[in-house]
Amino acid sequence: MKTLVLRNTIDGAAEIIRRGGLAVVPTETVYGLAGNGLDAAVVEKLYEAKGRPANKPISLFVSDMRDAERFCRDIPAAAYALAEKFWPGPLTMVLRRRENVPDILTSGGDTVGVRCPDSALTLALLRECGVPLTGTSANLSGKPNAVTFGEALACFDGAVECAVDGGDCPGGVPSTVIDMTAEPPRILRPGGLPREEIEAVIGPVGAK
Repeated sequence: MKTLVLRNTIDGAAEIIRRGGLAVVPTETVYGLAGNGLDAAVVEKLYEAKGRPANKPISLFVSDMRDAERFCRDIPAAAYALAEKFWPGPLTMVLRRRENVPDILTSGGDTVGVRCPDSALTLALLRECGVPLTGTSANLSGKPNAVTFGEALACFDGAVECAVDGGDCPGGVPSTVIDMTAEPPRILRPGGLPREEIEAVIGPVGAK
């Protein structure tokens, strides 16, 4: 397979995604590996490309909370408060999933992580595609995260249909993951958004 390289543009990438292809995309944290998150066959292909264990769920990229409402239910008020303050940004919120989210994406669980990435290119791709994108990092399972386009392409050149070069990712640290289905909410993975900033919005949170 020849990987189509796009530099600072998404021309043609949405059509590739809609046809069931995979794309390397930039975010403000690390490069991501994106495909149609509602297509079980695409998600399976992504697991194979990454060598990712099937028991490790994959998050979704969404364009905003209104978009998240299409795939999540019983969303607490605190989640809206965090989205208002920190989206787009390095925060993944774990919420109850709707039935349109395939089991393979969540490893059969009842929750799904959602994040709105702070990348103009990836947000434009989300809006053009009209589907949520898989929000997993563009690295082989167990290997370091890719913070430059060259690092991401080295992992997946010839294994994905498209790769969008958006320059170096400024953050370099994955998103903070917080479980909003717990009471109080619980940080599952520290990352690009400090706990103190989260607690300034919604009060004390737990940790894994």
